[in-house]
Amino acid sequence: MSKVEDFLTYEEEQDIVTAILEAEKSTSGEIRVHIESSAKMDHFSRAQQLFHFLKMDNTKESNGVLLYVAVEDKKFVIYGDTGIYRAVPKGFWESTKEVISNHFKTGDFKQGIVEGVQRAGKELQVHFPWDQTDTNELSDAISKG
Repeated sequence: MSKVEDFLTYEEEQDIVTAILEAEKSTSGEIRVHIESSAKMDHFSRAQQLFHFLKMDNTKESNGVLLYVAVEDKKFVIYGDTGIYRAVPKGFWESTKEVISNHFKTGDFKQGIVEGVQRAGKELQVHFPWDQTDTNELSDAISKG
């Protein structure tokens, strides 16, 4: 098995997908999680590349959030589109990164990702609340590379 396949159990992945579904219930925002073994480049640049590849930059309100994890590199990036990036309060991304990082340091990767998704969902709800015209623009499944 690859390190990506060993990173989370099937049940843990389902818990993350459930967290994404719950987070998106109250917002027009879109949240994705992408896991791969290694970035083979700067991690922020790789997250930007994947953001585009996953068509997250095509959302109606530019309010997508990607949580990218490079397992072997032991690195992660939270990347928000321009709409959400401009809307969140100062320090939001750093405090969210710290919450995730604290869980990752203890090996609780699922909980780190779930809490990152929940925090992003709450912030998206504040700035991009759901209304009846909203549609789920992107897959909620964890993508892997």
